[in-house]
Amino acid sequence: MRKLKNSELDRKNVEEFKGAKKSPVIIVLDNIRSLNNIGSVFRTSDAFLVDEIYLCGITAKPPHKDIQKTALGATLSVDWKYFATTKEAIIKLKENNYKIISIEQVENSTSLIDFKFENDKKYAFVFGHEVKGVSQDIVDMSDDCIEIPQYGTKHSFNISVSTGIVLWDFFSKINK
Repeated sequence: MRKLKNSELDRKNVEEFKGAKKSPVIIVLDNIRSLNNIGSVFRTSDAFLVDEIYLCGITAKPPHKDIQKTALGATLSVDWKYFATTKEAIIKLKENNYKIISIEQVENSTSLIDFKFENDKKYAFVFGHEVKGVSQDIVDMSDDCIEIPQYGTKHSFNISVSTGIVLWDFFSKINK
């Protein structure tokens, strides 16, 4: 085996990314405090051709050097919008027929393993604050809540890890 060079990976440039067919997914960041997490979400969203990211509340906006450090330029490829409140973003998404899915541990949540994505639906995945999670008012507005199974002693994943897990699962199930 030989490690591939970047020039051999056949990746899109920003212009090609902007013109490419996107996954029917919007990522909603509900008051994320870590700029490195925000940057990582941009980078992962680029990898899975996410349509857009909604930055809400205290979530910082590009350009910012600490976002750029982990985004590695993905803030230029992935479209984003800022909303003063997550509720405002969710209302807009509902008006545009998005299925709102909060990634949170709640009563009667659906395990990510069992969640069935539908090819003809548009999804908005809501990821919450690093300590407090998705706010209860946003959980109340959600169509469903997905819980990522965990088997160790910790109660949660890092927000950027959760985003990667959910997007990979969505992408692999929807593209079967």
